[in-house]
Amino acid sequence: MTIRFEDLVAKAMPIADRLRARGDTIAVAESSAGGLLSAALLAVPGASAYFLGGGVVYTLRARRAIAQIADEEMTGMRSASEPYAALLARRSRENLGATWGLAETGASGPSGNRYGDAAGHSCIAISGPIDKVLTLETGDCDRLANMLRFTDRALQLLAEALD
Repeated sequence: MTIRFEDLVAKAMPIADRLRARGDTIAVAESSAGGLLSAALLAVPGASAYFLGGGVVYTLRARRAIAQIADEEMTGMRSASEPYAALLARRSRENLGATWGLAETGASGPSGNRYGDAAGHSCIAISGPIDKVLTLETGDCDRLANMLRFTDRALQLLAEALD
């Protein structure tokens, strides 16, 4: 199945409606999705009512500056893992005072990452009234297809948490 950006925006619309209806807000930190997650949520008219901010936390420098995660907090933890995704989601929520934090980290391709994860590996986490974390393995080396699939699955996880 091919996912298009328009499909992601369509998936974000009912999420936006639920966030607005509840008066909830969200902060996003993404890595291998490259900003598509924030873009999908922001493409919905009225996003300023629920979207507090987001960042592409793609490097060590970004992790320190944008996510404000110190090196000491990473002891025994690596990027592109469920514990890191959970920390990133929680820190995003805390830093912006949001109801929900949503984070994604992984390896979009065409090759894997330096931690041994294959292309198509992504860890996605929600932090808020409900905490959820999962790992997605697409088995695909297509960078853009993976970015779109990571975003699609992150939106699905958020919708599940809001239900």
